Amino acid sequence: MEVTRKQDLLAAVFIGALATAGFGLALPAAAANLDGQVLGGGAPIANASVTLWQAGSGTPRPLAQARSGADGRFALAAPGAPLAEGSLYLVARGGTPAAGKGGGDNPAISLLTVLGAKAPAKVTINEMTTIASVWTHNQFIDGEAIKGQSLQLKIAAGNVPSFVDLQTGGWGGTIQDPLNSGQTPTMANFATLASVLAGCVTRVRPEACETLFQAAQGPRGGVPTDTLRAAHAIAQAPWYQPERVFKALEALYPVPQGKTMRAVPYMPYLQVAPSAWVLPLKFDGGGYRAGGKAMFDAEGNLWVGNNFTVGWQASDALWQGNATKFDPNGKPLSPITTGFTGGGMQGGTFGAAIDLKGNVWLASYGSKSITVFDKDGKPLTPPDGINFGGRLGLMQGIITAPDGDVWALGVSRRQLLHFPKGDWNNGRIVCEGDSAEPCKSFTAPFHLAIDQQNRIWVSDSSLHVIRFPAADPGQALKLDVHSNNSGLNIDSQGNVWVTNRFGSGLLGMAHMVDMAVHLKTGGVLSASDYLTKTMSEQKGGSGSITVLRPDGSQLRGSPFKGGGLPGPWAVVVDGNDNLWVSNFAMPASPIVQLCGVRTEHCPPGFKTGDQIAPPGGYVGGGLQLQTDIAIGPAGDVWAMNNWQDIDSCYPGATEALSTRCGGQGVVIFFGMAKPVRAPQIGPARPF
Repeated sequence: MEVTRKQDLLAAVFIGALATAGFGLALPAAAANLDGQVLGGGAPIANASVTLWQAGSGTPRPLAQARSGADGRFALAAPGAPLAEGSLYLVARGGTPAAGKGGGDNPAISLLTVLGAKAPAKVTINEMTTIASVWTHNQFIDGEAIKGQSLQLKIAAGNVPSFVDLQTGGWGGTIQDPLNSGQTPTMANFATLASVLAGCVTRVRPEACETLFQAAQGPRGGVPTDTLRAAHAIAQAPWYQPERVFKALEALYPVPQGKTMRAVPYMPYLQVAPSAWVLPLKFDGGGYRAGGKAMFDAEGNLWVGNNFTVGWQASDALWQGNATKFDPNGKPLSPITTGFTGGGMQGGTFGAAIDLKGNVWLASYGSKSITVFDKDGKPLTPPDGINFGGRLGLMQGIITAPDGDVWALGVSRRQLLHFPKGDWNNGRIVCEGDSAEPCKSFTAPFHLAIDQQNRIWVSDSSLHVIRFPAADPGQALKLDVHSNNSGLNIDSQGNVWVTNRFGSGLLGMAHMVDMAVHLKTGGVLSASDYLTKTMSEQKGGSGSITVLRPDGSQLRGSPFKGGGLPGPWAVVVDGNDNLWVSNFAMPASPIVQLCGVRTEHCPPGFKTGDQIAPPGGYVGGGLQLQTDIAIGPAGDVWAMNNWQDIDSCYPGATEALSTRCGGQGVVIFFGMAKPVRAPQIGPARPF
């Protein structure tokens, strides 16, 4: 009781001093008690300085301070009501760890727990909460300061409980659920990082902190000086010499003679060094099965159209999937099995867009139509969807232009659709087949994007990309990219990045010839079967990325190749103009990050097109063969698992595996990309 009274007095004195110093701070009258404990290596840290901060778009504001007692416990006053905007977080500095090897106060201790808009009644600050808070807030941390827009901070704080229980400092719900715990290396990556931090916190060896700081040093140099900065340095460049942190684990916690396990405070730990210190998690539900194109809405929710529906013996000849909505933290918001239905939705494809009213447009193969849902998942279109009286074929790409117009592509009938200001009742088929340009130049139009000059670029599933002015589609220009293409996106300089699914070599050309034969003799579905089967067997470096300048010429060095590009499908641009690419290849496809045209935002020594990710790309998290990849407002990178067991997608599938064609869940890599605004309408816009 005496300790608590002293801590409350210290908090009051601290707040008064802040107000006197000109911070203009005072907690509201309806303050709440926040009881917490600072732990290091699972044991109390005494005499640690604990500060409660409020993060927002400006400099963080200190709200209260306390010191931990001999048992590591502290108490302070926190806002009683949820913050209208921003986020609360706690930083514990210094102190004497009970698990320490002597030496008294350890000034290298700096531990973090992000609480969100409202503080819980009880909280723990330890190495686990630090790792969870740093990786989710990677894009918003500067030293001990956290700064970001309200939506960004809300999303990042909402991701922390997926990793850690704020009250106990132990495992959170998602990381130890059946999709993640034993299925991916994320738990071992996480616990290994926490144990290495704990080695410094508790000084398990005299040189423990020096070992951590040297291992955490990033590619730009500069040695961290405390545990929080060390964790952030690793999160900022998870690909950079990852074996150093693993060797730190071995050095700090050698296997005792006669034993078989390391005496680490957190388990499980890694047996071998990872390719990168990433912490991806998989989320499923909401009717998700074989997601295609995805889009974030203005609130950071992800919408995706599904090829198939859960429980079906899905195949490439029968697409009957619906729509799924996830909240920004991966919680499904659509019905668990069916997803959102109606309005013509039947077999989502690589066509998805959010219009200026916040409505969601999704293309379908099964119904050969387009469906529009409102923000709550209510279908706005008729039961058969938008199909122009049955005139549409298999539908693919859809975009919203900055002026509110919606454009869409039909892949099987070589169609271009235009909906002025997003009015589907006033839409028209601009052209079809050989009727007029740009359709005359189309082979199998797949995806599209609009640039800063109001020109639309179309990936054509062929050797070409087609460009035309939105104001005059008939003025089409065919540009050679020398490979079968699917995704494309436009950076802030107007360069167009195009994914080459077969790459740009002789083998890729041979695949293109075979695919053309399938298209000619069997139509789009036959060509699609050949495409997916072939891509699923490709290895690292089989694909490539072509970059076209705004004038249509190729950027120097293009096409770009890398071991993380076995079968690139989609490409997105982050707020630094770096590129993120999904892959539809191999049973566990990687995702990859490439250096963009603004090389000042790349690691030292990297040039445009270089692969920033590890040699084989970023892996883990339960990745399967992917279609789309998307960057959310908090810098989280979402990958859409599209297919998993290729042999289950075709006639003759083994009965026991006959429902395993469609990919399972979305995989989120937290805080890895410079954030972009949502929804993306036109080229990506940074905050």
